[in-house]
Amino acid sequence: MDAKLLARIGAVAFVAVAITATVLELTRKEERPEIMPARPTQAGAADPLRAELLRCQELGEAGPRDPACLRAWAESRRRFLMPRSTPSTSPSRASRASGETRGEGAAPSDE
Repeated sequence: MDAKLLARIGAVAFVAVAITATVLELTRKEERPEIMPARPTQAGAADPLRAELLRCQELGEAGPRDPACLRAWAESRRRFLMPRSTPSTSPSRASRASGETRGEGAAPSDE
């Protein structure tokens, strides 16, 4: 076989594959993702702070100048950063705490 003929056959095969892939891609139906609502419908009823934060979000650039929004953001930060009143103790903490009551310098016994 001649090298030119082999190159032409390869080029035709490549173009045929490219055209086939293009046709398959263009005829494929797109699956559209289900659009979720931007916010829950009952969001404001459960928590007035949440409703106020949503209102401030809708204000856009005017939000940082609104005193009610500033108070709502301060309350949101306070809630987020407030330490828990009852810290949860994990089992490893409980075992360490009971080990400390035996004595800090006590060596483990080999029994």
